[in-house]
Amino acid sequence: MVMAVSFERYGRLYYLDPGEFRPRVGDKVLVPTDDGPEVAECVWAPQYVTEEVGGLPLCDGIATAADLERDEQNRQRRADARVIAKRTIRQHGLPMKVVGIDFVDRRPDVDQLVIVYFSAPHRVDFRELVRDLARALRARIELRQVGARDEARLQGGIGPCGRDLCCATFLKDFEPVSVRMAKDQDLPLNPLKISGACGRLMCCLKYEHPLYQEFNAKAPQVGTAVETPAGDGVVVGHNVPSDTVVVRLAASGRRCACSRADVCSPRQQYEASGTTTSDAPPVMPEVSAVSQVEPPGVPAEPDVQGEVQETAEEPRKRKPRRRRRLHHDDEGDPQQ
Repeated sequence: MVMAVSFERYGRLYYLDPGEFRPRVGDKVLVPTDDGPEVAECVWAPQYVTEEVGGLPLCDGIATAADLERDEQNRQRRADARVIAKRTIRQHGLPMKVVGIDFVDRRPDVDQLVIVYFSAPHRVDFRELVRDLARALRARIELRQVGARDEARLQGGIGPCGRDLCCATFLKDFEPVSVRMAKDQDLPLNPLKISGACGRLMCCLKYEHPLYQEFNAKAPQVGTAVETPAGDGVVVGHNVPSDTVVVRLAASGRRCACSRADVCSPRQQYEASGTTTSDAPPVMPEVSAVSQVEPPGVPAEPDVQGEVQETAEEPRKRKPRRRRRLHHDDEGDPQQ
């Protein structure tokens, strides 16, 4: 069985093995982490799956009232630590932006630990900042610098499509995205239209790129003369989502959308050859050579013997040519 939990509302889903527990949607459960069990909300009740999934962490059980109280106190401490960290950074005049705060109080090697995630355009000397934060928060301080994509993942937000950011919901790893992908998909190369909330190229450009590559490899290029069910024409555009090709007809000049299979040469060759393929040899009637040579009344022999006799007749066809050569030689001898 598999269940899914989330630490934040509309946040990323984490899958667990429920074990002997059967929480319902909305229940608070304990999730094992590197810093100890943390409270999370069950968003997908335990269900049986068709495929066997192994290696999932085991749920530590249903959260008790003490666990819920501790989680609420940690949330308040994180909010207070964010305010103090922003004020201290402003006092030091450092070009840093606080992205997130994580408060840990259950690790065995430390009493209380405050992890501050920040973003900066370059490396920052924050040694004095760490001392001031440790004195103000009375805890051990750890500063971690993150990139633009990780900043969007931690903060969350709404993308240009109107939905929650992919990196904040289900993406685990950031795959490389290039401008070439936008060109292959005929998207405008305007940074405002192909950039996400992080300011980088949208991760969703990677989703449909293999489909465009396959279509461009098999479909006729723009400017190619093709034959369509409506008549001959020239390809003037592609529509990859609908798997169609836009063709301008030569007779009327109007444009029509045809299926890629209707204009590709393999399909046309298949339809022209009927039930046989273009590479297959033409089917010839099976006629044995014996029936053409043997006189009537003699039964025809099997095809295997007929093939042997057919090869035996080849020298017989060359005999008249040899006779003519000999005849010419004989005629030439008296002249000599």
